[in-house]
Amino acid sequence: MDYRVSVLQFKPEFLNPELNFQRLSDYISKCESDLIVLPELCLSGYVFADPAEVARVAESIPEGNIFQGFLALARDREISIVYGFAERAETGYYNSCALVNPDGSYHIYRKVHLFNREKLFFQPGNQPFTVPTAKAGIRVGLMICFDWQFPEAARSLALQGAQIICHPSNLVLPWGQEAMKTRSLENRVFSITSNRIGTEVNGELSESFTGASQILGTKGEILIRLNTIEEGIYTVVIDPALALVKDVTERNHAFNDRRPECYHL
Repeated sequence: MDYRVSVLQFKPEFLNPELNFQRLSDYISKCESDLIVLPELCLSGYVFADPAEVARVAESIPEGNIFQGFLALARDREISIVYGFAERAETGYYNSCALVNPDGSYHIYRKVHLFNREKLFFQPGNQPFTVPTAKAGIRVGLMICFDWQFPEAARSLALQGAQIICHPSNLVLPWGQEAMKTRSLENRVFSITSNRIGTEVNGELSESFTGASQILGTKGEILIRLNTIEEGIYTVVIDPALALVKDVTERNHAFNDRRPECYHL
């Protein structure tokens, strides 16, 4: 089947969720797609200096106004949306992403592998990797940014049947996009890495982000990759059924040839 997948790259305004949501909504309202992936923490920005800033922009699920706005947008545009946000929960604050679907269903993933100063503000994810469904029943895996460093994350999603790995990111290291080629190849899945651009400054703190958002095929091939500075949204048509084919050669299978009894995990 033909399935339209999109990646959005932009620079959020720090600590201004309402403005960022409006800008993202404007992009999505012009996009004809089945699934779109937005960056990590795309509503708040990234370079927090103290916990009060996180508390200012964090949102509870499902009652959060912007979360409800994304649900409405998914319904109106008949599109599944994956976006990253700061989540407020009874157990603390999480660097999370949400999958929202046209039928009103949703799934929340809390980032398991926190990067650097994120550990000062967020709790590590407290739930296992699971694979929800997006529009048309396509199975998607959710991981966030630095999760790329750990092959177990993408493999856990693929073993549960993920056809597309959605990867909201705020990448600052130079290797993440290239590493995702291997994550796609070794698991024979599509992947969508949505990264942000620009340099964000908060007092004496700053981070520069690498852009290069991309959509990869099941052999790690680049279907679309943005440059390091452009803001925009791009769509490609894929056949998600290709991610169900795990043959490497006529005698090799990406999963059946695994030897778990020989591994130390």
